[in-house]
Amino acid sequence: MEKQITLTIDGRPVNVQEGTNIVDAAKTVGITIPVFCHHPKLKPVGMCRVCLVDIGRPQIDRTTGTPIKNEDGTTRIVFGPKLETACSTPVSEGMVVWGATEKVMTARKEVIEFLLTSHPLDCPVCDKGGECPLQNQTMLFGSPDSRFLLEEKSRAKKHYLLGDLIYLDRERCIQCARCVRFQEQVADDAVIGFYNRGRALEIATFSEPGFDSIFSGNTTDICPVGALTTADFRFGARPWELKHKPSICTQCPVGCNITYDVRREARSNGKTVIKRVMPRQNEEVNEIWICDKGRFTYSYAESSERLSQPMIRKNGELTSASWEEAITFASEKIRAAGKNLLSLVSGRLSIEDLYAAKTLMASTGGKTVLYSSMGGGEWVTRVGIAPGSDLAKLKKGSTILVFASDLHEEAPLWWLRVKQAAERGITLVVSNARKTRLDKFATHQLTYKYGDEEKALREIFEGGSELSKSVTQAENLVVFYGCDGMGLAQTTALAGMFAEGLVKTSHFGRLNNGLIPVWPRANDQGAFELDIQPDLNLVETMSAAMGVYIAGADPAGDDPSLREAMQRAGFVIVQDLFLTETAKLADVVFPVQAVMEREGSLVSGERRVQKFGAVIPAFKDTKADFNITGVLIEKVTGEKFPSNPAEIFDLVSQKEPVFQFFSHQKLGETHEQWPLVGRNEIYYSGAGYDNSYGLGVTLPLIIGESALPKKTQMPEAVRPVKAQWLAVPVTKLYDNSKLTSMSLLLNRVSKKTLSMHPEDAETLKIQSGATVSLKNAAQEFDAQVKVDPNQPKGVLLITRSSGMPVHMPLAVDLKEKETDSLNTERGLL
Repeated sequence: MEKQITLTIDGRPVNVQEGTNIVDAAKTVGITIPVFCHHPKLKPVGMCRVCLVDIGRPQIDRTTGTPIKNEDGTTRIVFGPKLETACSTPVSEGMVVWGATEKVMTARKEVIEFLLTSHPLDCPVCDKGGECPLQNQTMLFGSPDSRFLLEEKSRAKKHYLLGDLIYLDRERCIQCARCVRFQEQVADDAVIGFYNRGRALEIATFSEPGFDSIFSGNTTDICPVGALTTADFRFGARPWELKHKPSICTQCPVGCNITYDVRREARSNGKTVIKRVMPRQNEEVNEIWICDKGRFTYSYAESSERLSQPMIRKNGELTSASWEEAITFASEKIRAAGKNLLSLVSGRLSIEDLYAAKTLMASTGGKTVLYSSMGGGEWVTRVGIAPGSDLAKLKKGSTILVFASDLHEEAPLWWLRVKQAAERGITLVVSNARKTRLDKFATHQLTYKYGDEEKALREIFEGGSELSKSVTQAENLVVFYGCDGMGLAQTTALAGMFAEGLVKTSHFGRLNNGLIPVWPRANDQGAFELDIQPDLNLVETMSAAMGVYIAGADPAGDDPSLREAMQRAGFVIVQDLFLTETAKLADVVFPVQAVMEREGSLVSGERRVQKFGAVIPAFKDTKADFNITGVLIEKVTGEKFPSNPAEIFDLVSQKEPVFQFFSHQKLGETHEQWPLVGRNEIYYSGAGYDNSYGLGVTLPLIIGESALPKKTQMPEAVRPVKAQWLAVPVTKLYDNSKLTSMSLLLNRVSKKTLSMHPEDAETLKIQSGATVSLKNAAQEFDAQVKVDPNQPKGVLLITRSSGMPVHMPLAVDLKEKETDSLNTERGLL
């Protein structure tokens, strides 16, 4: 147990852990010491000086080493000749701190006066107005007058585009360095910093493109003035006009807690619209941060391409129809198909949606299949992370193993938390076929060739190296596994082997131990918890079906072979936001609501169940997926299905074993978290939101030999013959998926690429940016080349969700496409 320190602040006794600084110690008992540069998640620097306090310490007898006593028996306290910064001064036993004396208040006034010497008086138009620490603390501690001359005010550029997503107003900047320190200490992206000296000091970007970081939006949250603003919110609204709606980010399996700030506005024709996305505190999930994809992807919900009414195929064409007509037509088709009906669902759907689809298939005798290129969730239900676990509680002696995953691209907040754990002293083992951003923090690294995943895993759990011992003999072991370079068959087998290793080394079923899958979608694990699993023979299954009911997936757009299988099926029903390639082939199309227009719940990769709520009115004539499926259930069976998500969740709790230990109400429980976050703590911890909506609940593990899934063998590795190339799928945060490409800001940074090593490009005489043709036994497709020195030689890395049908390792032929510009360059035109 860490040593406790007792001190006095403004006459009140305070008891905190040794090493706590005075600002944080004061905050624990509700005492406010103003700060600008200090942030509880960053190392203290004492730059702004507004936290100056008067500090007294016990006078120590040099001979005995004990405090000297006054005549009345109290400890003699000696105050220093000068005030000290509370943010950079750690507490000590018997310390006495005064933060509201005349001497201290005078110093604060002078510091704030100095900060305002060149600060613009544009509060009425500043984006930060209403949640501005400088504004608030000037009113509390500042002087109404200034002794500085207006003509001596320093002027700087006000509308500087620091990066694609962030604007900088250099006049408003008070050089607190919060943004710089966040990028260095938290994000490990030192892409911005100070430039020049003295009054010419300013923030500059050192990357190309500018401010090249996937966490850049967090700097606007912690900026204590209006210097940094996001491109979507800049001059968009005033904070006091906004309503705050809690939700969950659905862009990856982490399950980050977020808050949508919305308002009803005239320029949107009176509609309530999303103005910005902010982090909501959950220290066991995303702390107080979110990545830029989670922050800026929301605009797809306002796209004019959204489906707004049902459609039925008549005379070979999709035509608009009423809900009653479409439901009747679809229910007749479903009833006719009976047990020959296939339901294809994805991790984009909520628990309620998935359960409704499962219920519909149970009523007809049909089959429900998870649409995913990654498997193994059935093992995660047995050896996943145990309830009560928290990555922040892992300490020296514990090990984290990251296998076949680039967490920085696939699950950014997990990357942050694993990095922080490594910095605290845990053992980090990284095993991948290519370099990742996590390598620099690794204690041990094991690099394998694509196709040798099983060999690498056996070496980790069965070898005798220091790396192997650090895993098998660890006090606690958490394993992250992904699908880098693999498909469904490989990852399903891999998860089984991980489960075997965790059981043999007794690293499951207890706190801070277990398996965490890095899923492609937010609720993939939720499907496995409902016993909805992928199909290794999906093409054959779909081809043989009399009808296919698809929700939240676009198989025809992802893979030509699945497109052909759909066309062989008897009929197709689709539920989606947009008229996807799959929807274009459907016989019935239902328009659905986006996640921010409805309620539901999700299960993260850590098996944490969290709820989300509706934040804006539903788009035109759309319905939630579970509502559509529920009406179909009533039409087909005559039995009523709940229409309220809370009622559906409670039904799941009654019917599904793993959900039987809690109700929907329990998802809304919270407890106090540190650091304190909220509207009253903006000066201290930033503009993120506190959590009163719910922290979620981790599912219990399924224990017992009878519940063990059937183990599968790792498929034989793909080994290209001479003149062929190995093409493998990899995940990029900014891909070319429908939701990312629909974002008004992220479509500028989305990527659609095939990458190769420079030596391979030189061998093929191909330059970066060239278009090439890839061909395997089943299909041919084009891709744009990016030359990357950080990837393995002899391998083509294909970005997932980029329109290229590579979902597993493939042997392909490659050739450069003959374009007019290329022919001109070669003198052929």
